Amino acid sequence: MLNVRNLRKDFATVRAVDDVSFDVQRGEVFGLLGPNGAGKTTTIRMILNIIEPDGGAISYDGKPFTEGLRNQMGYLPEERGLYRKSKLLNTILYFGELRGMPRSQAKAEAYRWLKRFDMLGNAGRRIEELSKGNQQKVQFIISIIHDPALVVLDEPFSGFDPVNQLLFKDVLLELRQQGKAVIFSTHQMDQAEKLSDALCLINKGLVVLGGSVREVKKRYGRNSLQIEFHGDGSFLGTLPGIRRAIVFGNAAELELDPSARIQQVLEQLNQRLELRKFELVEPSLQSIFLQVVGAGSPATLHEPGEGRA
Repeated sequence: MLNVRNLRKDFATVRAVDDVSFDVQRGEVFGLLGPNGAGKTTTIRMILNIIEPDGGAISYDGKPFTEGLRNQMGYLPEERGLYRKSKLLNTILYFGELRGMPRSQAKAEAYRWLKRFDMLGNAGRRIEELSKGNQQKVQFIISIIHDPALVVLDEPFSGFDPVNQLLFKDVLLELRQQGKAVIFSTHQMDQAEKLSDALCLINKGLVVLGGSVREVKKRYGRNSLQIEFHGDGSFLGTLPGIRRAIVFGNAAELELDPSARIQQVLEQLNQRLELRKFELVEPSLQSIFLQVVGAGSPATLHEPGEGRA
């Protein structure tokens, strides 16, 4: 459906997007990944014809963008923009009609989605009275109410608690089953791994890896050991046989050297930690991301907000 070829965008002295290419098919969830400032949002805005590229080409079913295609697209921007004084239902209806929907159809769809997101009781409230998570739900409803063929979501999970993240993931998978092309950008690799059929990882405006999740893991993957433990895991990155340790509180993913012997590694771990669980697995996207993009000099990395065990 969507073909992006050699996309480039410059801002003053900064090249924000540099020779980016990828394809997105109908019935596919496509992860546009990368750290903050990588060029994801700029790429999305060029795809949607919000800003013009300085080079490259974008086509939809082999054709360039036209205004007639705009209503076939749905867009959830990273910077949320709702009329704070407007009532929730009126806001949804307004945007539905902007997309060419008859008011009766927009109203029926609005009620359907509000019911799905357990928000019918909020229909008469002002946007400013809603929680951040509920405002996010409204913004999402606006992006899909007109039944677009291409759905583009920029950091869609921002503001959602774990329960609503699960609900939102279910909706994305339903959109895929309906044959829609779904692009979502994120810097959270765990979300991308669970949802994406294919992905493109951008760093500093450049594509550093791409393909199906299976292909990426096969191409860049090394054996990893996932463990849960009691004790202080700050030493894990210094153990012989461990190339890198990603520590999440009392859990860790250990990237092993090719020559490492699992039994020896486990013996070392048991000498210093109380292991609750261990499993040899294929590497996570988080591990591959650190391998490809680089994570600085420390051998042991901690997730933001996580203390050492």
